[in-house]
Amino acid sequence: MLLRTKLFGKTYEFRDIRELMGKANEPKSGDELAGVAAESVAERAAAKYVLAEVTLETLRQNPAVPYDQDEVTRVIDDAVNETIYQEIKGWTVGEFREWILADTTTATDIRRISNALTGEMVSAVAKLMSNLDLIYGASKIRVGSHCRNTTGQPGTLASRNQPNHPTDSPEGIRAEIYEGLSYGSGDSVIGINPVDDSVGSVMRLLDMTYDVIQTWQIPTQNCLLAHVTTQMQAMKQGAPVGLVFQSLAGSEKGNASFGVDVGLMDEAYAMAQKYCWPEGPNYMYFETGQGSALSADAHNGWDQLTLEARIYSLAKRWQPYQVNTVVGFIGPEYLYDAVQITRAGLEDHFMGKLTGIPMGCDACYTNHARATQNDIENLAVLLSAAGCNYFMGVPMGDDVMLAYQCTSYHDAPSLRQTLGLRPLPEFECWLEELGLMRNGRLTEKAGDPSFFLRR
Repeated sequence: MLLRTKLFGKTYEFRDIRELMGKANEPKSGDELAGVAAESVAERAAAKYVLAEVTLETLRQNPAVPYDQDEVTRVIDDAVNETIYQEIKGWTVGEFREWILADTTTATDIRRISNALTGEMVSAVAKLMSNLDLIYGASKIRVGSHCRNTTGQPGTLASRNQPNHPTDSPEGIRAEIYEGLSYGSGDSVIGINPVDDSVGSVMRLLDMTYDVIQTWQIPTQNCLLAHVTTQMQAMKQGAPVGLVFQSLAGSEKGNASFGVDVGLMDEAYAMAQKYCWPEGPNYMYFETGQGSALSADAHNGWDQLTLEARIYSLAKRWQPYQVNTVVGFIGPEYLYDAVQITRAGLEDHFMGKLTGIPMGCDACYTNHARATQNDIENLAVLLSAAGCNYFMGVPMGDDVMLAYQCTSYHDAPSLRQTLGLRPLPEFECWLEELGLMRNGRLTEKAGDPSFFLRR
């Protein structure tokens, strides 16, 4: 295969698809760390030019990890709709990009094609897009789901109530939940990252969050972001689990570093369908992030964007209620500054929607990254314009347990009011019944968590 072009009098030639994909990626510190990034802007432009002429069939034939060596590759490839694939396999990546962005291409068209895509195809087309292309392309695609409420509808923006606590204090977490609810945060999920991953501690917090939901008849679900095996034990012992959570990677080796494989996740999914207390049918919650495979030395020499895209193709197997890219959490070793974090957030959201999964984003950064709260708010505005399903809600945007900065309880209502968006419909009705919201806007009662102590 000849992967070569001449640019400004210099010939650029790429050994294989793996090298081409790495060098066509937008600048990422993780790719530089891995030695797969372009060495200059000119080389990056040349790689994009060559990639635009590569066919989707070629990308399917060159997965990041060979089919016989990796179960993630097998899951993705086996799920390809062969009838639809035959229609598009001859498209070049450049043609695919133009098709997605064309005014005549509808959301229904894109959702149909998503059933014939692999992660490599999705990653490749994202590499050819500007930030505005990613926003516009994603805005055309709506992917919904249902557990106790309905995500992904046009004109809605949900918020995960994330009441993390440095000691897993049930009463401290309960107070944070009430504060978030008073601002209209919690329609996607009340989800806690526990300090203690033991079954007993996880069950205690599941019981507490379930009690809050039932006492106030909140149309939402709960989730403890413990390891999936801990949650499975809790379900077996009768704990009220709303969503089953797990972090995923884009290769078999990467998932092994998380202590999971496809068989285990199949088992967890079957248990969720049997034991989760909401009506469903979507019960799974996955988190991802560019650089996860590289941090585990499980990227097989490929760029971090492609490994991220493969996660979305894998996650689709379990029909998730929501998927969340924790875009700046892994650190500046992988996304160095606000420019790279913003780009990655837009890429991930677009790729998730193009794959056909309900996509949200933790617009966030760690304190040793070159980013500020203003940068994260900028990203949240861009993603809201792109149709992002949900963001995080954390007191003051400062997670005291995970020690990172993200969006606050205040941010979702501000974004809703700025862009004419609403909470998830079932949740908005509940807020109106309590007098916390009227005509899509918070009332004077909002923002006071003691409201929930007066009944």
